[in-house]
Amino acid sequence: MTASALPDLLPFGFVDAHHHVWAPDSRGDEIGYGWLRDIGAPKPFGDPTAIQRDYLWDEFLSETLLRPRASVHVQTDGALPDPVAETRFVAETAGAHRVAIVGLADLCAPDLARTLARHAETPGFAGVRQIVSHLPDAPGLSFAPRALLSEGAWRAGLATLAEAGLRFDLQCYPEQMFEAAEVFAAHPQMPVILDHAGSPRNGADATWRAGVAELAKLPQVSVKLSGWGMFDTAWTAESIAPMTAHLLAEFGAERVMFGSNYPVEKLAKPYDAVLQDTARAVALTARGALPHVFLDTATRVYGLDYPSA
Repeated sequence: MTASALPDLLPFGFVDAHHHVWAPDSRGDEIGYGWLRDIGAPKPFGDPTAIQRDYLWDEFLSETLLRPRASVHVQTDGALPDPVAETRFVAETAGAHRVAIVGLADLCAPDLARTLARHAETPGFAGVRQIVSHLPDAPGLSFAPRALLSEGAWRAGLATLAEAGLRFDLQCYPEQMFEAAEVFAAHPQMPVILDHAGSPRNGADATWRAGVAELAKLPQVSVKLSGWGMFDTAWTAESIAPMTAHLLAEFGAERVMFGSNYPVEKLAKPYDAVLQDTARAVALTARGALPHVFLDTATRVYGLDYPSA
């Protein structure tokens, strides 16, 4: 398959449900971007040097010939001094492009409600991601400094988020999924989106498969087919097909969506290859699922509004 085949495969277009834009060079003093300015410092997904630079809307929207009809921007740094500044920057620079914004908020912070109210002043603000991926025996793979899911203050903050009618993007490891399911079961009205296919760092092993099945029991949880290169830089449609099939079987196509994870995924492969290989993996299981995975699910879950094709 070539990029020129994408319009035939996805004639309805697509929504990118997970990507980033950032400006550590031009706006770093204003917004922060600590890890993006710490050149070469290793991350759980590898050496980030090649993407530790400004990556703005023009570049993102030019990555593929099949321009996304809309997208979901997800927060980029868990330690921003004022995460609302990032939300404002994303909205102010998006131009005519339709975007939903998932911002950062520390759910343990005493001023959480005020932070959420400030985020909500920006059109398009849709929810929060605070990464909870934590492995106590593998600090080098942990994004979160401690086991946030287990903390009473964090759980109280999650209740505040739910009461505000917002979404939560969940990035966790398979070992955390049973606890996550217990936590989110208490908030059945809050949409929860499992990022990066549930972080299958060991592929479709028993831990990942069981955790996915447990989270899928909660009707408010959906999942993104994204972030494959964080765990396997040489991934192909065939290598992710078993995981894609399991996610489709457990969640149903109506709760599965595509995300590029660009520019992080740029470390693994070109955007069109991400798009077409994910589409091929879905088609290997259920070609009829493509409109849901690439357009309808993200549109509904994130409340996106964009012109008809």
